[in-house]
Amino acid sequence: MAIVIESGRQCPEDVERILRALPEWFGIEESVLGYVDAARSLPTTCARDGEEIVGVCLVRRHNPRAAEIELLAVVRDRHREGIGRALVDHVRRQTGADGVELLQVKTFGPSGRSVEYERTRAFYEAMGFVPLEERTDIWGPDNPCLIMVLPL
Repeated sequence: MAIVIESGRQCPEDVERILRALPEWFGIEESVLGYVDAARSLPTTCARDGEEIVGVCLVRRHNPRAAEIELLAVVRDRHREGIGRALVDHVRRQTGADGVELLQVKTFGPSGRSVEYERTRAFYEAMGFVPLEERTDIWGPDNPCLIMVLPL
């Protein structure tokens, strides 16, 4: 069955189901609960295979010209099938058409050690995001935050 990308509905239960199955990326309980709460109100783009949600992307609008991918997650057994790329491409087109000129994402920075987040950073770079700066004052000194940006 073909993956369908759709926007316009909230799916906090699916966000929680997907995140809890990916503890290597989403192992901090407070963060998981924050994402689930955000999924109740933030614009959400979903990847659907039949009736099953297999990927989610939450977007936070900072101002008329800038937005942020707050969350991007795909169920484990569907990694490397192009679902994350399809979600980001959809968000890029949608936000760009709405006047956004700069899309950002925050992810675990390279000064921390994580094979999973090395893959995450490589994914975002392949999507055209550029590393802007790494900071330890956003999530704490043990959780370096890399800010990446994509001009639209």
